[in-house]
Amino acid sequence: MRASTVVLVIVAIIFPPAAVAFISGCSCDLFINVLLTILGYIPGHIHAFWLIYKRAKAEERYGSGQYHYVGSGRYEPVGSGTTAPVADPGPKQNYGATAPGY
Repeated sequence: MRASTVVLVIVAIIFPPAAVAFISGCSCDLFINVLLTILGYIPGHIHAFWLIYKRAKAEERYGSGQYHYVGSGRYEPVGSGTTAPVADPGPKQNYGATAPGY
């Protein structure tokens, strides 16, 4: 376990939204964690620890600093595009007046 993960766990114990803010920035995850912490301190902890766990797994899988956060506890390697591939439109059809055979 890296030192940054240990610091995040300590911050999450004291104030879970702060740990989530360090991981995800100002995102939907932060809003969810604030609501969970208001509803009960333990649900906020569980959510923060889950995000810390997912970050530690991303470090283990991709290497230190070789990933970026995409939301909802998901990480992708640096340099991977998030856009979907464009489908091949197929052969072009000629609907003009110069169609062959006329």
